[in-house]
Amino acid sequence: MHGRDRILVTGWFSFLHGEATAGDVLALRRVEEVLREAGLAYDVVWSPGFRAEGTHFEDLDPAAYSRLVFVCGPAHGWQVEELHRRFAHCVRIAVGVSVIDPGSPAVTGFHRVLARDAEGTGPTLDLAARAPALPARPVAGVVLTHGQHEYGGQRRHEEVAAALTRWLAGKDCARLELETRLDAHDWRLCGTPAQLEAVLTRLDLVVTDRLHGLVLALRAGTPALAVDPVEGGAKVTAQARACGWPALVAAERLTEEALEHWWEWCLTGGRSEAVRIGAAFRSADAEADAADGLVAALGARPVG
Repeated sequence: MHGRDRILVTGWFSFLHGEATAGDVLALRRVEEVLREAGLAYDVVWSPGFRAEGTHFEDLDPAAYSRLVFVCGPAHGWQVEELHRRFAHCVRIAVGVSVIDPGSPAVTGFHRVLARDAEGTGPTLDLAARAPALPARPVAGVVLTHGQHEYGGQRRHEEVAAALTRWLAGKDCARLELETRLDAHDWRLCGTPAQLEAVLTRLDLVVTDRLHGLVLALRAGTPALAVDPVEGGAKVTAQARACGWPALVAAERLTEEALEHWWEWCLTGGRSEAVRIGAAFRSADAEADAADGLVAALGARPVG
């Protein structure tokens, strides 16, 4: 195909103030698959706010296209109506959309609407359901603290959190922000330790600068990439030593190279080591903890 034979593929992911949802982008992948298999040439328009390096509406010449495909989401609103005005010379098709008001200009401006749901018709499968299979990605729980002011001038919490979140933003992984604080009334937080452990056991690794982020991850058999946010090392460093856990980075030696090294280790040999340590916590000959000396400290005799 050449010149005006190209197809322009758009959706809510194309608009400056639209949004790119996982479902919409997967629906796009399904449409791309169909177009490629048919040997049809196309370009995809992206919102500059979501994909700065992509093709944007302000970069393209409408005259270069003979057809326009609008993918997924509601066929509704002034943004869709503007597409009809700007690309009036194109054959315009909506695919996998919801038709809320069949009489609106956003809908009637299309030459053909292949709806997923519309009044008077049966629903069809959403495009995302049959999108091409996706490669597996690691799931990282992120447990950070911005407190611990008792460490005074040794605190590097803000710098550590900024460095970790900036680095994580560039990782091709699923990130899940977690909190060790329990709350029985806030649905966004776990209400019991068992609920938090149920999450931790399902992760590939945990990235944390908290003592309990480290310990609870290992207890669940999940490797933890730990950073001590206190200059010179404090309780996170001490606990990593007590657990025999090597994936620890000091605040003053926090580099992407160090993070990358331990990230790769956690996703490979670190899993079996975390499982081993977690099992050791529960064994009859586990390492001593402070509670082992409590009865003697109280001056009481053990019952029996």
